[in-house]
Formats: sequence, C-alpha cells, structure tokens
Amino acid sequence: KSRKRFLKYLGCVVIGVPLWFVVGILITLSPEFGKVLQVDGEVNGGAAVACCYAGLVLGDIASGLLSQYLKSRKKVVYVYLFLSVIGISLFLGSSQISLTTFYSICIFLGFSVGYWVIFMTIATEQFGTNIRATVTTTVPNVVRGAVVPLSLLFQFFTGFFNNNLIHAGIAVGIISLGLAFWALKYMEETFTKDLDYLEES
Repeated sequence: KSRKRFLKYLGCVVIGVPLWFVVGILITLSPEFGKVLQVDGEVNGGAAVACCYAGLVLGDIASGLLSQYLKSRKKVVYVYLFLSVIGISLFLGSSQISLTTFYSICIFLGFSVGYWVIFMTIATEQFGTNIRATVTTTVPNVVRGAVVPLSLLFQFFTGFFNNNLIHAGIAVGIISLGLAFWALKYMEETFTKDLDYLEES
C-alpha cells in the first residue's frame, strides 16, 4: 500500500540477489564454465556445489561475528559484496587452472556470499512488528525466485554475446551486484534500532 515500504521491501530482496546469482548461475553451471575456462580436469557440479556451500557456512558464521564486532549490519554486507566482486572476478577470469584451484575459488565464492543471516536480519529489522513476520517469510522466497529472471537474463546475454558464457556471466554479475550496492546505500542501519513499533496502515 505504501510506495516507501514497497521500495524498502524491494531493496531487501535486491540485496540478496547476488547470492543466488552465484549459486544459481555460476556454481550450477560450473561444469560448463570449467570447459570454457579450460580447467585442467573435469569439473563435477556436485563437488562445486559442496565447496560453495562449505564456504557459505563459514561466511555466515563470520558475517555474524563481524556484525557484532563492527556494531553494524550494513558495513558487513558492504564487505561481503566487495568480496563477491573479487570472487566472481576470480571465477570468471581464471583460465587454465587446476581442478583444485577451481574448487578453492568455489569455496571462496561461497564465503563471499555468506551473508544470508545478516541479509535476513536486515530485512526483518526494517519493518514494524505487525508485518515483520510477513517480510521475514516472504523475502527469502522472493530472492530464491529471482533465479528465474536471472537465468533468463543470463540466457539473453549468452545469445547477445554469441554464446560467450564468460561475458554473459560478467554482464549479469554487474547488474546483480550493482543493484545490491545501490539498494544497500539507501537501507537503514538496524543494529541498534528499537524494534518495538508498528507500521502505519
């Protein structure tokens, strides 16, 4: 009903999109990327997913601890978004590497998007108690659903760049990370926020 609240909700969703770009596009298609990047050995999709999620677990733990140390949620997400830029650049820019190195990059890439807990906390703390539960339960599902438009966008850019997966990955990565940085800029810091309030109808 409120344009301001809707844009804030949309901002919460956009912040989480890079995570599912990494998992839903890069890691899911890691065997295909491995061939294009001429990785020394055959990339196993399951192993890449396992490495990515191992990194995600470590990243989630570290992001929570870092948030307590910095007394901020936004600063942590900024740190992780910058790490994501590095991780995605390594993934798409490393050619003719060993299989071990490729899986190591997958672990780092997973770590770099391991801010799911902080992202969810930010989304939850943006809204009053009367709609907080609705936001908490719907935002992660909308973010997961973003894999569909991301996949369509990736498919479009793959055709646009004459079946060049690397260029398509870079294009979608720039869009998803750019939107996340933009949304985070206007997001309210909630670390010390008093959460005992209601949203006006």
